[in-house]
Amino acid sequence: MRIGIVSETYPPEINGVALTVHSLAAGLASQGHTVDLIRPRQQQPFPDEPGIVTLEVRGASLPRYPGLRFGLPAGRTLRERWTRLRPDAIYVATEGPLGWSAVRAAQRLGIPTATGFHTRFDTYADHYGVGFLTPVVRGYLRRFHRRAAATLVPTEALAAELAALGVSTARLLRRAVDTQLFHPRHRCTEQRDSWGVDGNTPVVLYVGRIAPEKNLDLAVRAFRAIQQQVPKARYVWVGDGPARAALQEANPDFIFAGVQRGEALARHYASADLFPFPSLSEPFGNVILEALASGLPVVAYEEGAAREHLRSGHNGYRIDAGNEQDFIQSTAMLAGNASLIRHMGRAAHASIASLSPDAVIREFENLLRELAQENAHEHHATTAHA
Repeated sequence: MRIGIVSETYPPEINGVALTVHSLAAGLASQGHTVDLIRPRQQQPFPDEPGIVTLEVRGASLPRYPGLRFGLPAGRTLRERWTRLRPDAIYVATEGPLGWSAVRAAQRLGIPTATGFHTRFDTYADHYGVGFLTPVVRGYLRRFHRRAAATLVPTEALAAELAALGVSTARLLRRAVDTQLFHPRHRCTEQRDSWGVDGNTPVVLYVGRIAPEKNLDLAVRAFRAIQQQVPKARYVWVGDGPARAALQEANPDFIFAGVQRGEALARHYASADLFPFPSLSEPFGNVILEALASGLPVVAYEEGAAREHLRSGHNGYRIDAGNEQDFIQSTAMLAGNASLIRHMGRAAHASIASLSPDAVIREFENLLRELAQENAHEHHATTAHA
């Protein structure tokens, strides 16, 4: 098949959506499909990959996220390209201006389209002081996803949320994790030495965007509670974002490692000891899977990946949404018990060792083929009736 993929974020950008979209595109290409990738032009080039044909369109920097870009509308360009090189099906991963023009262009050309629901933009408004815009954002998301034949979500809970929003076409596409890359064997004494800790000192890890919507204040308070029991504990932050400078200034004892990729990221995960994840704005949270695969017990709210993969008392603690006291107490209790960290760490890795990226790619492939076949059948029926 020839498959169109439209995304406003893609490597070398580092975020959950970019990495997920790249995994899907590369996986389809590895199965022999031609992937027609449409994304914004980036300042840093990304190497060409076999089977992936890339068209870069105009973009602009995302306000307050200078390292990320969004695509500008490109309806005419997309219609011309897809008329000349018509895909069998299209996946629109992001809901920005480029994504909106893509679903409209596909609709006009009669190409079956699936959309992705990766980011709860409607929950972000309060974090940036524009909560009054929440109904507007929800209305936009509703109109956007209703244009598609299917909207792909990683959890049943998110499918239910979409239904409540008025979108009835949610389809489940579960996430996987590279359990060869993210693995406890990458634990590194030299890495821990660079953090100034010995083998008995707990290292707390944060990985992700350092931004207000991630509930960072709770992360800081949980770590301060840990220090009441283990004064030498360290907090390592991997990532970047608009809140980093203020957080770093207010907490000079924190270690900020910046953006990490590939084996370096895997080494940071495996060399830490526990992964409290305080965000309440995640549709999924890929970092939870990466942490578990690396052998880190996770403390997280009962959302997204935590709802699907965390078992309290087994591979971490799953906290009722909004219960900050339980989050802090569970994190501090775990950090103060080295044997429990080791026990839960082994269970964490084992709990998701069977997740297969190949199975996800096959499921994605089958879903797109099904959309293409349904569309061809409808076109044939309409032509015959006429």
